[in-house]
Amino acid sequence: MKLTFNKKQCFTVPEKLYQILSDELVNVLTPEIDAEVIILNYRDPDYSSHAGGFHPLEIRLVKSMAEGKAVYEFVYITDFSFQGSPYPELVVDIDVCFIAEQVYTVYGGWLDKTSGEELKELFLTNFISYVEMQVFEVEVTFY
Repeated sequence: MKLTFNKKQCFTVPEKLYQILSDELVNVLTPEIDAEVIILNYRDPDYSSHAGGFHPLEIRLVKSMAEGKAVYEFVYITDFSFQGSPYPELVVDIDVCFIAEQVYTVYGGWLDKTSGEELKELFLTNFISYVEMQVFEVEVTFY
């Protein structure tokens, strides 16, 4: 399955991320070509509240129309981490929300687009490195 992306969204993402997503969807055995929504979940099977590891991450893409053709756009890219004690829960750590044009961090709350841009760049650069290290198992869901 090959996707066409709307690259004119509020936040830019590295070209490498588009390639990673496209490569992952090529690996899907039975892609749903007409899917309105695609969710990609990246999980480190060894991540736990006690041992640490690489945070799970979720990317939601939605089909829309841009310049007269169907394209996929980012809705969010969300990183989760275990927080709290004595019973840690998996919560949103960093959320890049393309709809609200804001970035959220568990330690700083919602940042405006300008303030969140630097965090988003570091976050995505790290994520791309982790994918290249092959630390994640990936699950793709279509709606």
